This record gives sequence, C-alpha cells and structure tokens, in this order.
Amino acid sequence: MTESNPRIALAGSVNSSRKTLEKLFEHDMNVVGVLGLDPSVSGNVSGFVDLKRQCEQEGFGNFRYFTDINAGEVRHFIDEWRPDYLFVVGLSQLVKEPLLSLPSSGCIGFHPTRLPEGRGRGAVAWLILGKAKGAATFFKMGAGMDDGPILAQQPFEVEEEDYAQDVIDKIIGAIGTCLDELLPGMQAGTVEAREQNHADATYLGKRNPEDGWINWQDSARSIVTLVRAVSSPLPGAFACIKGQKIIIDRASVETELNYIGVAGRILKKDPQKGVLVQAGDGLLWLHELRGIAPDELRVGQQFGSLEEYRFEQLNNKIVKLEKRLPDE
Repeated sequence: MTESNPRIALAGSVNSSRKTLEKLFEHDMNVVGVLGLDPSVSGNVSGFVDLKRQCEQEGFGNFRYFTDINAGEVRHFIDEWRPDYLFVVGLSQLVKEPLLSLPSSGCIGFHPTRLPEGRGRGAVAWLILGKAKGAATFFKMGAGMDDGPILAQQPFEVEEEDYAQDVIDKIIGAIGTCLDELLPGMQAGTVEAREQNHADATYLGKRNPEDGWINWQDSARSIVTLVRAVSSPLPGAFACIKGQKIIIDRASVETELNYIGVAGRILKKDPQKGVLVQAGDGLLWLHELRGIAPDELRVGQQFGSLEEYRFEQLNNKIVKLEKRLPDE
C-alpha cells in the first residue's frame, strides 16, 4: 500500500460504519462517496444506522442509498467516484466480483475479532459466548471469508458481565483507536499489510434468532451467558409460557438462596429483582422481561418447551390464514 492521500468511499449500515465514517471525516481523508443501506431493507439489521443523516451533518453530498451492494447501480457509483479504496464496514451482505476489483487499490473490510481467529458471522454473540477474542481489525478484502492481509488491529477484552451493547460499545471504541493509527499512515502512503496465519484460523457459524431459545436444563450460568450474548440490539434470549413468547433482557445467577425446584419453574417473585427460576444446575433471576407484564407471572408457573412454542406459532398462523379464507 503506497498511495498517498487516497480517494476513499465507504459502504455500511450500522454503528461501526458510522464510527468509521466519523473518523474518515475527522482525519480529513479524501472521501469521495458514501453508500448507505436503504432504510426500506433495514428491518432485519440489528442496530441499523442511516448514514445519510451523518453525511448531511457533515455537509457531505456524495451519498447514495443501496439495497444490494453488488447491484449494477452501485458499480455505477463506484465508477463515477473512482475511489482508490472502498471501506466496507458493518454490512452483512457479501461483496463479490466485479465490485471487489473496482476500487483501484481494493476494498478494506472490518471484523470485530482477533483475526485469523473468529472469521465469520454473528461475532458479537460468539465473543460473549467465549468462542473468539475481540479486536477491531481492518483488512484487505479478497474472495475468501475475512482472510485478507491485516492493515491494523486493536484488541479489546470482553468481560464476564458484558451484554451485547457493552461489547458493541467496546468495538466502537476500538475502531476509533485503530483508525487513529491507520488513517494517518494511509494519508502518507506508509501502511503495510501483513498476511494472516491461515493455519490459526477459526470460523464462527451463522446464528439465527431461534438460537436464543433458553433450554432450562442448562446451567444457570450458561443461561445467563446466553441472555447477555443475544441481548438488545440482537434479537434476544427467549422462552414461553402457554405458547406466549417472552424475551429476557437481563438475568443473573443466584448463589445465596437454597431453593430447589423443577427446571424452568418460577420459584419466587421479588418486586425489585424479578422472578427466580430453577435451571438444570442452579438458580437465576430474570430481571427484565418483554412480552409479559411482571404481575402476570406467578410462583409455580412453568416455562414451556420449544416444541410447545413452535406449535403455538404454527397454530397462530393457521388461525390467521383461516380468517382470510372466504366463508363457504
């Protein structure tokens, strides 16, 4: 990497994209265009950020929305802007050829793990689950998954009490520190990329919302970890009572009380702490719930099985379909 004062474009959709764009402006980088995910297709994007607003605040006019990063219109914008580099940050869509090769010096990707460890998707949850270590990592993108040469990397620690938003905040902070190192070098044309040690690579599999289902036979500690790992702005850990979905936003392990009960059963209510539930090993407090009012819960109630929840969801769909059918 030898270009000085390179022409830079950015594509993104979430807070990591916003932070990167903020730093590009802060360091007076030669930003020639910004691509932001269209709000109309942002429904399934956790922590979506409309980058148009940030561009307007900066008085930057070369902004375009997109729905498909690989679409022909996106390639048209890149052709017009003629960037040396395209930063692709906070975007779940895979960048493919020919877009990968359109910037004269390539695309720069971002990943929140200590690459080569933790390549793949769902990194925030996997970091809390202890399956990778955290770092803000910028790298040259290629055809592989997060396997390009590393330009800069700023580690951060995930603590035992961290929830998803805490980790996201740490990622944002690490991005700032990382770019404060990387961007001056890019301006001067002195940044060098280092190859990853591919033999040390590990891969994180995709996570679906249903992976937040709580198995009450698990230990109290593992359930609390799951609650933290998939908490807001991620879809959340959930259970059900009588087929009604309940999302658990906050939980903690109880180590003092000597209650014993059936796994998944409510053993105690407390107006400050919430509800105490038996796990397969140990007890836990459910502090914050969505989908049900606290006074609707009572001691002795049993959280249902995943099969019960699926059956209730299917039954609800059938009822809705029947209502749409014309009367015979």
